[in-house]
Amino acid sequence: MSQLTLFRKEKQLINLKEASEWASQYLKRKVSISNISYLIQYGRIKKYGSNGNLLINIEELKNYYDSSLKEKQWKKVLGEDLNWHLSFVEYKESERTKHVHRLHPYKGKFIPQLVEYFLDSHIDEFKKEVYFQRGDIVLDPFCGSGTTLVQANELGMHAIGIDISSFNVMITNVKIAKHNLDLLSKAIRLLTSKLEDFQKKRKNVLFDEHLLSELSKFNLKYFPSPEYKIKVRKGEINEKEYALEKEKKFLEVYYFLVEKYKIKIKQDKNETFLDKWFLAPVREEIEFLFNELKSIENKEIKRVLAIILSRTIRSCRATTHADLATLKKPVTTTYYCKKHGKICKPIFSIMGWWKRYSIDTLNRIKEFDKLRTETFQICLTGDSRTINIYEEIKKRNHEFAKMLLKYKIKGIFSSPPYVGLINYHEQHAYAYEIFGFERKDELEIGPLFKGRGKEARDSYVCGIAEVLKNCKKYLQNDYNIFLVANDRYNLYPKIAELAGMKIVNQFKRPVLNRVEKDRSAYAETIFHLKQK
Repeated sequence: MSQLTLFRKEKQLINLKEASEWASQYLKRKVSISNISYLIQYGRIKKYGSNGNLLINIEELKNYYDSSLKEKQWKKVLGEDLNWHLSFVEYKESERTKHVHRLHPYKGKFIPQLVEYFLDSHIDEFKKEVYFQRGDIVLDPFCGSGTTLVQANELGMHAIGIDISSFNVMITNVKIAKHNLDLLSKAIRLLTSKLEDFQKKRKNVLFDEHLLSELSKFNLKYFPSPEYKIKVRKGEINEKEYALEKEKKFLEVYYFLVEKYKIKIKQDKNETFLDKWFLAPVREEIEFLFNELKSIENKEIKRVLAIILSRTIRSCRATTHADLATLKKPVTTTYYCKKHGKICKPIFSIMGWWKRYSIDTLNRIKEFDKLRTETFQICLTGDSRTINIYEEIKKRNHEFAKMLLKYKIKGIFSSPPYVGLINYHEQHAYAYEIFGFERKDELEIGPLFKGRGKEARDSYVCGIAEVLKNCKKYLQNDYNIFLVANDRYNLYPKIAELAGMKIVNQFKRPVLNRVEKDRSAYAETIFHLKQK
């Protein structure tokens, strides 16, 4: 037995492949080598070995996973009626954001597996009832970014979505549309080439490359990974004091490079969202691409490119990595990033993100094309409390309108807005400004800006009930409605009563993969409603 083998046995050390296999068996779900590498990179577990022979301690790995297993802890907090089966813990992040579901970020969307569970009659052995069949028509009156419509297509069902936000409607309709990938690829290459030519006249790219080089050397010296994070976790380094000292030290380098390349950092105005949250070089590139995009005649291609541009713009806001989801204060200099444990920088060019999202979009559309069915889906812009669904469909597809009139809608699967949680128009404020969409914030139901007081809750109850009453006119007699909500104020019994419906079942599920920083135990309820 070699000395290395004896050492491994004594220390209970295994390589990454062995760790992946062990963890997959222990957790009863697929754990990849990259998943294990992530734990090492972020200092969750130590690394051993040398000369490229990376090893980890199996006991340390087991302790980490034991501390991460949440079911018992969550049921203690949220109640034994928590349906852990609906946590979908077995799905990897890539599966929860499969194909076109990640064409554009969107707060408050549910995962596709939740839609599949209730729509697909064959998806799960634990499910006793069947609510929908292939060929049925499904409605989502709070369509958001279109998860229900995309999954309806994949499952062979027709679907109609409604949303008050014009931008949300565009996201959804881009996801469900059949695209000419050759034309799209050609348009992307042309725009990318024009942006590269535009950049050659400016110095921000050279400045950015030089800045990255200096940052790399500085971070390697003062914030080595994962050693630095391990020391912080052990209390050997006072993160706040150390980070502030090094942040100030690197600012000298930053300002020297700004002066050397004569880079204009701030915009002249600070009036709109685009003025406030983007550095001047980034704003110039955004405006350039947008103007080029306007000249494209093919409307379908233009919409896809607009989604890629919007996604790019969102990732290039002048904020810290930790505050990307919830903006706090514009960042115009290098800064200590608590999320990555090193000095980071704001964005000075959109090119990197534009290229990344262009490739990603093409790949996701291709992936969905392999799964899509010959069914009809559309998202309508309108107020679900008052919209005439049949008339709006007739304007766009006469044949489907006849089908809708004959068979009617089988049911609803939707996630209404949560009272006082999100300003839905505001989360895409940059898109409304650059694309010129009309904002209809005043028609949102339960937005954050109205708060969560009694008046706001009463308004919310009436709003959701009015939506259900209006949509009920287009449903079959024996309909099934599933509404996903975190009903902390117990509003849905009243909503059901006002809508002339009854709650026949409730499914309380843990939400394990929230975008917020708060990782505490959290649940939402799927309310099953039928005619009273």
